[in-house]
Amino acid sequence: MSPLHEDDFPEPLDQNPTRIATIEAAVHQILDALGEDPNREGLQDTPKRVAKALLYLTHGLNKPLQSAIGNALFASNNDEMVVVRNIEFYSLCEHHMLPIIGHVDIGYIPQGKVIGLSKLARIVDLYARRLQIQENMTQQIADAVQQSTDARGVAVQVRAAHMCMAMRGVEKVNAETITSMMLGTFRSDARARNEFLQLIGQGAGRGHL
Repeated sequence: MSPLHEDDFPEPLDQNPTRIATIEAAVHQILDALGEDPNREGLQDTPKRVAKALLYLTHGLNKPLQSAIGNALFASNNDEMVVVRNIEFYSLCEHHMLPIIGHVDIGYIPQGKVIGLSKLARIVDLYARRLQIQENMTQQIADAVQQSTDARGVAVQVRAAHMCMAMRGVEKVNAETITSMMLGTFRSDARARNEFLQLIGQGAGRGHL
């Protein structure tokens, strides 16, 4: 396998040269503080690569919800539960800036309109692509779906592995964190809540991350 080149990494959406240069200079200082030689062959382009990577991995920050959903809301008489499960996501924990890797399950009960299915994945990315904690991200996704669809109920479950818990500290590589948020009917009606939990638990591929 050929080595990755910096151009292989997706370009950050924000190409502001000042921001890239500021982060690049900071990474150069970090490498120096670690006792590394930022000018050696393997590290010469690392500050710029890290700057571009961080801007890409946090490009959801300060973006409006409308940027994720566009005009993908459609009138519908359907009033049965809609579930999209196993939406993968990658985020960075705000405490150590180490990766959070996991999946999101989203369910909602329409009330006159439905949202394009891919937009649910875009909503996940909107809130994952920033410095985060899983608890807040779960609530933000649920609130965003509710705000967008005016649904009778919204349910969100997030399952994730936290590298800050696996690579350092307690070093528990098999630990999985599960958070959920239930709004509207899913909070008040145990039958709706149980149906959602049953649906996201069906099928293969529901083992450990």
